[in-house]
Amino acid sequence: MLILAIDTALEACAAAVLDTEAGELLAREQLLMKRGHAEALMPMIARVMRSANLAFTSLDRIAVTVGPGSFTGLRVGISAARGLALAAERPAVGLTTLSAYAAAIIGQSGTAPVISAIDARHDHVYFQIVAGDGSQLVRPKVASVDEAIAASQFGAPHLVGNAAKILAERWPKDAPQPVAINAQAAPDIGWVAWLGAAADPETTPARPFYLRAPDAKPAAQPPLAAQAATS
Repeated sequence: MLILAIDTALEACAAAVLDTEAGELLAREQLLMKRGHAEALMPMIARVMRSANLAFTSLDRIAVTVGPGSFTGLRVGISAARGLALAAERPAVGLTTLSAYAAAIIGQSGTAPVISAIDARHDHVYFQIVAGDGSQLVRPKVASVDEAIAASQFGAPHLVGNAAKILAERWPKDAPQPVAINAQAAPDIGWVAWLGAAADPETTPARPFYLRAPDAKPAAQPPLAAQAATS
């Protein structure tokens, strides 16, 4: 199976092509960035496809991170994945950034639980917790840093994600201490591809995965009477 993977959810723009039969990435590229995903993504995808020496119609599916993350970044990646999937007549699947973070860690730390955490600002994080074998302990949610730290009840964890250091710095001294801290700006694009290969297109659509509403809201429309008075 040939998978094109895309990630623009956080502070990176990344693309890769995975050949599952060969068990390797044919091409990959990642640029760390806080803005500019819209301008960087399509040229990057073109370079990755050229490097893999593949036409888009050779792909079996397209995988994309769907959140939590930047609302603007998510729209860029998901729109690109849907557009390419439509043009190539291939399915597009969506993977959460939290699961992509955890995938690289599961099995590496024995039985230690894995806490994936993304900075949600305002002293909050998006997080989920899985056991060392990948089974779910806490479903994805947005919560205060203190609530996320209460996960110490599951034992000494492996922290991963762009909020891993935030949790580590606030971790209580009398709780089981983290066995490792992986403060990554974005998930490994290779794991996005592998998760995309395992995903079911029927149950993992490429659509945004939001855990809370946007911080910025459209301005309220004035009452009709007020609109009429100013027209």
